[in-house]
Parts: sequence; structure tokens; C-alpha cells
Amino acid sequence: MNELISDNELIPVILVGLRTTEREDEFDHAMNELVALCEACDLEVLASMTQKLEHPDNATWIGSGKAEELAEEVRVNDAEHVVCLGNLSPAQMKNLQKIIKVPVWDRTNLILEIFSRRARTREARLQVESAYLQYMLPRLTGMWQHLGRQSGGGGSRANKGVGEKQIELDRRQISHRITELKKELAEVEHTRVVQRNGRKRDGYPHVALVGYTNAGKSTLMNCLIEMTGKSAEKAEEKKVFEKDMLFATLDTSVRKISVPGKKTFLLSDTVGFIENIPHDLIKAFRSTLSELKYADVLLIVMDSSDPNHKEHMKITEDTLNDLDAKGIPRIYVYNKADLRDPDMTVKNVPGTESVFISAKTGYGIDDLLNALEKIFTEGDMDVDTVIPYTSGDLLNRLHREAKVISEDYVEEGVHIKAKVPAVLAASMGL
Repeated sequence: MNELISDNELIPVILVGLRTTEREDEFDHAMNELVALCEACDLEVLASMTQKLEHPDNATWIGSGKAEELAEEVRVNDAEHVVCLGNLSPAQMKNLQKIIKVPVWDRTNLILEIFSRRARTREARLQVESAYLQYMLPRLTGMWQHLGRQSGGGGSRANKGVGEKQIELDRRQISHRITELKKELAEVEHTRVVQRNGRKRDGYPHVALVGYTNAGKSTLMNCLIEMTGKSAEKAEEKKVFEKDMLFATLDTSVRKISVPGKKTFLLSDTVGFIENIPHDLIKAFRSTLSELKYADVLLIVMDSSDPNHKEHMKITEDTLNDLDAKGIPRIYVYNKADLRDPDMTVKNVPGTESVFISAKTGYGIDDLLNALEKIFTEGDMDVDTVIPYTSGDLLNRLHREAKVISEDYVEEGVHIKAKVPAVLAASMGL
């Protein structure tokens, strides 16, 4: 990834926004989100400029006159980067950099940089590298103009021909690396399938946290981990990283949630969504995000204090549809209710698919668990049977996956009454 920015070093930048057909409030929201993305990447925003055009300029994106004005702004503020609200073509980026004399990042480049910083697991790093190389491949033109051609192959001096340009070598190397990454990611995907099948055999329902970035998914996961009845030390070990910033966490985490008195389930945290998420990122993370298709319940988490949370919910739904995650039971979790309504006058109505919570304070968490329990127990069957003493594995599975009401030891085995999930009852032949 880009070597210009190192951790904990604030790089001075200027933001540039191009408004075409958007409403003013939509444009302002997008610019504010770009500022937040810069903060997540340790960039210090010195100033911002806006341009209004019917459509982006083909040569410089913002027009030659505005580009000259931007160059002066860069010089006066001593900025080291320019970050653009939009996705620039390779030619637009090249031409704009020629005028302003500093590196230009578009929104996709910025998000890729953030992802490269947040990736911790091998799978996430491979996915980010793949997306970054796909992004860079068409943008190599113009990066090596200062280099001449290499010498030709072997033979006498008189026979030496013109060699390959550096750009041609780089293209071949990047294409080769992309092929290698596809193979490595295929191996990781196979491992993921094996792990998923293992979790299915355990019989625990799978709940997936999804939603817009910085909606509070990781905070909610940590809140539920604290309720599992483990010691404070063990619970702390299981917690995931959380921070009030865009894309604070990237790697997918799975935790077993065993709240006393409630059905045990597996909870997975996924990468947050964002408006106009780069296509190459979606493609690279598709194998990870495809895990959502196998969830039993989706918790769509939203920041209810954000005035744009309805738009964020739509973006999440659209992304889920693109991933073929349709028909899965959903609970809409309106997080940060304490910020939305400090007096907490919002009350949850049992039986609805929406729950207001505060993962930070714990408000509404019991209501959320009750809503999950309702989905888990739908279709459960009342079973009254005797399990032979020789079928200890089946008895253990009933204790793990069903709600045991009573059990007595009789001559033939264990007489058990329980509410059993339909899938388990079918596998037992009941």
C-alpha cells in the first residue's frame, strides 16, 4: 500500500468536493463523511474547496481554472495531499496532479488506505491487497514518465534493441500478483467453509451484525460478551476492538454468546458498509461477506442519532440484496438511543422487528435478547421422550440446542421433556 503515510503521523491535506446533481444537504453530508474518513486515516484537514458543475470535467475533474485555484491553496497551506470527494479516472488524477504538484487521492484510494491499516488477519490483508492492486492497475500510466526504456536482451551491442518500459514490467508483476492472490484467497475460502460446517454441527444459531460503518456493531458485541457470565478477565480477552471512527474494525470476528437464561448463539461482526463502497472492495470481500447468507438472524445496526440513518439502512439493505442475503429474519437495531433521546423516552414494543438500544449504557439489550429468543424458538416442538443411556451424545445435544423442561432417570433411560428446534427434532426422528 501507499508508503507516504505512516501510523500516528498527521499529514496535512486539502479536501475538494464536486457537486453536480446532489441536493445541498446530501453534498454536505458526503463532505462531512469525507472529513471523518480522513480522520480515520490520520489526515489533518487544513481546508476544503467545492466546485459546482453539471458534470465532472473530463480532463481535470474540477476544471482547469479551479485546478489552478487549488494549486494556489495547496501552496499557501503547505498541504502534502489533496483528497477528492468522488472517484477520479486515471487521466483526471494524472492531469490534476500535474497542476497542483502533490499526490491526489480520490475517495476509493482513501478507503483502501484505511482498510490496509485496519486489516489484521491474513484473509483481510489478502483481500485488501487484491482490491488495491485492481485499483492501481489502470493508474500506472504517467507514474513512470521520468524513466526511460530498459536495455534489450543479450547479444552484441549492435544487436541491443529497445527493451520494455517500466510500466509494462509493473503491469505484468501486478497481474501476476493478482493471480497469486486469487489462489490464496480460494484456499482461505475453503478453510472458511470447513469452519462454517463445523459451527453448523455445533447446532448454535448464527447471528450476524451488519450495518453502516461506525453504527456501534463492535460495541454491541462487547456488550453481549460482558453478559455471558464469564469472569471479567475472560470476557475482556474475548472483546473486539471498538472506537468511535469509520471502519475502526475490519476483520470478521465470531464469539459464542451464552447469556444466562437465554439460548446460546454465535455472534459474528462484519465489516461496515458505506455509501458508494468501491466495487473492487466488494469483490475482494465477497467471500467474507457471503457468510451473511448462512446466518439465521441478521441484526441490522444503525446509529439512530444520525439524521441520515434511514439512508444508511437502505444502503445496508441494498448491499445485502447484492450479496443474495434475502429472506433471512432481520431485527432492526436502533443503537445510540441515549444520544438520540437523552431522556430515554423511547420504549420498545414487544413483538416488533425494531429495537431501540444503547450498547454503551445497556439500555434495551434485554429487549433485543428477547426478540432474538422469539426468532430462535419459532417452530420449536414439544418433545416428550426417553433417551437410552447409550445415547449420551444425543442427550448432550438436547441440553445444548433445546430448552429442557424436565428430565427423570428411569429404567429405559432419561425421560426428558423439552422444546426442541424442528431441525433437531427431525434429525432425532421425533
